[in-house]
Amino acid sequence: MIKLFDVYVDIIDTAYVKGKLHDVCMLSFTGKVKGRYFNGKVIGTGVDTQYISKDEHMLLSARYMLKGIDIDGNECQCFIENNGSFNNGFIPKIVTDSPTLSAFEGIELKAEIVTKESGVIVSIFG
Repeated sequence: MIKLFDVYVDIIDTAYVKGKLHDVCMLSFTGKVKGRYFNGKVIGTGVDTQYISKDEHMLLSARYMLKGIDIDGNECQCFIENNGSFNNGFIPKIVTDSPTLSAFEGIELKAEIVTKESGVIVSIFG
């Protein structure tokens, strides 16, 4: 797999609820995107929803829109949905209006997440 791009996520707000069996944390974020296939930014805010069991097993689901330039120099937008866990890995999906990046719609992708001081870096591979 080749790296498509990195999303540099900057968390701007959190909301948290403690339930009887599970806790839920929602993180709102912005960010920039850098990579060989796409460069741009998060449009508005994205949301990462973390569903946390009392044994601390966590499922994550992030959704966000990107706007920028694809590898061919064309302006485009991408929607990313990234689901998974640190135990089992992360599976992103891409929807885009870029003819070039549309080759990555519907194929197997993976994501790696690295924590940084004010957020995370999400690397998308295809």
